[in-house]
Amino acid sequence: MDLSNLVAVSGLSGLYKMAGNRKNGLVLENIDTGKKNFYASRKHQFTPLESISIYTTDEGVELSEVFNIMKEQFDTNPPISPKSDSFELRAYFAEVLPKHDEDKVYISDIKKLIKWYGFLAERDMLVEKEVTEEENEEDTATDAVEDAEVVTE
Repeated sequence: MDLSNLVAVSGLSGLYKMAGNRKNGLVLENIDTGKKNFYASRKHQFTPLESISIYTTDEGVELSEVFNIMKEQFDTNPPISPKSDSFELRAYFAEVLPKHDEDKVYISDIKKLIKWYGFLAERDMLVEKEVTEEENEEDTATDAVEDAEVVTE
């Protein structure tokens, strides 16, 4: 799942695509309308979705992986309303990610995650990232280098 250009902006609902970068803010594109606007960094905080991880008892899980789990469980465990009470939200998220750290993952985080999932699902943006032939060749070359033995004399 490719979340690389998606950004959450403090004070604004929904998610935005990053269209440009300025030293004092970002140019963001509204996903629904395609309209681009400048948002100043002194007024807003920007969070790229690809940089978000969910705390677990072992190590963090990337947001894209959590979205994949939610998508896989959609038929058996559909997302609940973000307006549900905290016990229902915690129970739902415990089924999605059983090892999440309950002390570090707040109910507000779960609500936001469910809202983002719904937003992206409505717009068919929860598709797997296609691997291009060039990326596949780079991975193969990297694997070959890692598998090579180092010989010193």
